[in-house]
Formats: sequence, C-alpha cells, structure tokens
Amino acid sequence: MAGSRFRISPWLTILLGQIGLTVAFFGLWEIAVRAQWLPVYLYGQPSGVLSKFITLLMDGSLIRSTLITGAESVIGFVIGCLFGSLCGLGLWLTPRLALMLRPFIVAINGLPKIALAPLIIVWFGIDIESKIAIAAIITFIVSLMTAYSGAQEVDQDLIRLMRSLGASQRQTFVKIVAPATMPWIISGLRLNVGFALIGAVVGEYIAAKQGLGYLVYYAGTMYDLNAVWVGLFALMLLALVLDYGVTLLERRLSY
Repeated sequence: MAGSRFRISPWLTILLGQIGLTVAFFGLWEIAVRAQWLPVYLYGQPSGVLSKFITLLMDGSLIRSTLITGAESVIGFVIGCLFGSLCGLGLWLTPRLALMLRPFIVAINGLPKIALAPLIIVWFGIDIESKIAIAAIITFIVSLMTAYSGAQEVDQDLIRLMRSLGASQRQTFVKIVAPATMPWIISGLRLNVGFALIGAVVGEYIAAKQGLGYLVYYAGTMYDLNAVWVGLFALMLLALVLDYGVTLLERRLSY
C-alpha cells in the first residue's frame, strides 16, 4: 500500500533519466577537461560554453541568429513539405505522368541537394530567400517521394471495393488514399525537420552574415569552440521545437 503511494510515473522516470544523462555528460566533459584528459582548445569546456552562452544571450546575437535560422527553416519546411506532399499525392491521380517522371525524380533524389546551393545563392542572393529556397528544395523531394510511396502502399482491396461501388477516382482518392497516406506524410515531416535545418545552415555557411550557421562557421574560423558549441546546442533546441510542432500537428490530424 505504501509502495503504491510513492510510485513514480513512467513519464517522470524518463524525464529524470534524460536530466541525469545530460548532467552526467556535461559533468564528465568538465572533469575530463579540468583533469587535462581532453585539451580545451580542441573540445571546449562546459563552463566556458555556459559563459559564452550568457554573453551571446545578453548581447542579443544568439536570439537574433536563432530567430533568423528558425524562420528560414520553418518557411522552407512548410513550402517544401506542402507542395511536395501535394505533388506526391497528385502523381497517384496521374499514373502515366508518374511513370514518365520517375527517372527524373530518382535522379534528383540521388543528387546531393547541397550541390545546388551555389546556384541558388546566385539566383536568390545572399539574403534569407536563398536559405528558404535551399530548405524548400531539399524538403520538397523528400515529401514528394514519401507521399507517393505511401499512396502506392494503400490497400488495393479497398480501392477495388470503392470502384465496385461506383466511386470515381477522385472520390476514392479523398475517402481512401489521402487518409491512408497521412502516416507516411507525417513520417516525411519528421525527416524534413533535419533536412530543413541542413538547408538553412548550409546556405548560411556559403553566404550569410547572420544566423546560427554563420555563427558556427565564423566561431570555427576563430577557433572559438565554446561559441561553436553554443550554436550547435541552439540548433539542437531548434530541431526539438520543430519536431514538437510536427507532433502537435500529428495529434490534431489524428482526431
């Protein structure tokens, strides 16, 4: 009876475990640097990272860089995922067009989209538009292939049943194909969280004067590893926020 009264919930156990792992990681890192097992000039130092974080936070550069990279990633993510998913579903409605476009889609998917970054910078300039374009292109092709693959995996017996009942292709698409493809589209969204950030950061690496990618790149050239870690941790936090947004969307669509 007393044992059940003090039982810890699974959610709290997981949270405490995550906090413990984080504290242990930074603690061991700090100890290794202070004991000179790891050279600080190669790995940075948690206390130095915290100090640099406070400095960048107080002067506003960290918040400004995070908002810029976040805006580039989110806008590119929305554009790429929306149009990619619509085009992928549209290919199910036009199977002949899908067969015609298949080799082009495979070729574009196999091409490292980062290789297009210099061209996009030339076309769109060095401002935010080019980073949005890179993020959108990368996420577009992933969403297209995910949505189309999901549509191809829909139970054919259900499709035949709808057609036997006299349903048109459009009705079959709306009632069966689109809802059944939604889990695939959500999976594509989760993948594209990372790809959108990659597109934005790579664009900032190539040509930018602001953003987390620029912060990390510039700090690296100055051998300021503590600032590099601050930028990397900010990108991780941004990825978690975007993934949580996808989770909220998934919950909303499931009702």
